[in-house]
Amino acid sequence: MNFYRDATWVLEYVEQQEAKGRISGSLQTLVLQSCTKYKLKCNPKHVYAVIDSCWKYKPYLEKVMKKSGILDDIPKKKGKPMYSRLTLMLLCHDLLFSKSKRIQMGKHPIKEYVLKHKSRLHSELVRLKLKLKVKNLSEIVDNNDSTEDVTPVRWIRINPLRCYQGRDVNAVLEELGKKFPKRVENWNDIVPGSIYYDEYIPHLYGIHPQDKITSHELYKQGKIIIQDRASCFPAHILNPSKDDIIIDACAAPGNKTTHVASYMFGDAKQEDPHVQIYAFEKDPERAKILEKMIKVAGCSKNIQVTVGDFTKAATPDKFKDVTGFIVDPSCSGSGIFGRKYVDSLNRQRNNDTTDKDKKSTEEDDEVPDEQEDYNKKEDLKTRLAKLSSFQFQVIKHAMSFPTAKKIVYSTCSIHAEENERVVLDLLLDSKVKQWGWKVAAKESVIPTWPRRGKIEEFEEVFRDDPAKCQALADGCIRALPRDDGGIGFFAVCFER
Repeated sequence: MNFYRDATWVLEYVEQQEAKGRISGSLQTLVLQSCTKYKLKCNPKHVYAVIDSCWKYKPYLEKVMKKSGILDDIPKKKGKPMYSRLTLMLLCHDLLFSKSKRIQMGKHPIKEYVLKHKSRLHSELVRLKLKLKVKNLSEIVDNNDSTEDVTPVRWIRINPLRCYQGRDVNAVLEELGKKFPKRVENWNDIVPGSIYYDEYIPHLYGIHPQDKITSHELYKQGKIIIQDRASCFPAHILNPSKDDIIIDACAAPGNKTTHVASYMFGDAKQEDPHVQIYAFEKDPERAKILEKMIKVAGCSKNIQVTVGDFTKAATPDKFKDVTGFIVDPSCSGSGIFGRKYVDSLNRQRNNDTTDKDKKSTEEDDEVPDEQEDYNKKEDLKTRLAKLSSFQFQVIKHAMSFPTAKKIVYSTCSIHAEENERVVLDLLLDSKVKQWGWKVAAKESVIPTWPRRGKIEEFEEVFRDDPAKCQALADGCIRALPRDDGGIGFFAVCFER
């Protein structure tokens, strides 16, 4: 019963956010936020899995439950219903749509109450399927945009930090070969049971999203880490050595931080392990996740976590020997998966408002496809302006460190405002010019990756110098969500 109680609180939280008129973030983010808010003891991954499925079937569940009368017969105590509508929905979901078709709890009055309506619930479900002309509601749900909002590839990387100074990498690969016996030459050809060896990032492999890897011993031991391919670009571009001192300015949840550590310490055992990576995270809860990720990856002795704002807590006089930076600050997240459910709610609410407001025009309410929150265009423009200003300040602060030679800036955004235009603002800044920072050439930024920056953004400023515009665009990397095998992403390297 504890699991259903916790899941009910999460559903209530999502509904509360919906009632505010605007939801930001993905469904997964909302679930994690509510788990933190209510200090739930149940595994957030399990809660998310149930909530995700329940919400996909929610419109149909509501119809079936209403027709069955299960909501009309709820026993009362002191004049109030004994069972929550959302708890009943979760139980009905498991009874009708889960793989086991069972309610996952022992003997309990609410379970007995739902089972008393089992026949009627099933009858109403059959009627609904006949009305919709489908054999299974999954035919409709699986064709919904929200189910397409998932990564086409599950990317995993071997973690040499847990492989005995890199000597055990081949043994790990042999184990992966047992689970995934079929090797494919292109990530588009990945099917369950197959594996793709990435051509851009060392020790990175692609598998089918349906293949479960989190239960494998290699994952539990920290020898393999789930990380999107594009998210691996920053550490690979930075390519630090064992002699570098690195700052990760916005480090949580920690995949990029530990990936940087694998480049620095993955090949040889340190005689005297000491801190060479400084990771900053201003949110205390996210900092806990960061510390956990670092521990699992096996590099706690090399990384120091500071809970605080990088632009305030880190100063050049405190870090006189820093040589490189990873800067992946907060962004719109428009390139990530798991947004479409939330976006659909926001779109629906926006449409409802439009219907009520006769003064609204079709043009005013039009929203670009890539917008992360379904509000008016002005809202997106304002949010991107605030984000890009923040991103600019974080990178500029990193550039103020006199000993730094290399800075990799990245976002999981598809918006030029957070990407090429931030690069332009930095290049035009007088202090940045004075410090000598420039965009690194294509040759040192994964040169074989085909999708580069948007040249038209640079042509707006340097229209009389087409060669410079081409060089700047080539110095940037872009990845499109799904089209490039994972999340939408942007990366650029500054050097001097």
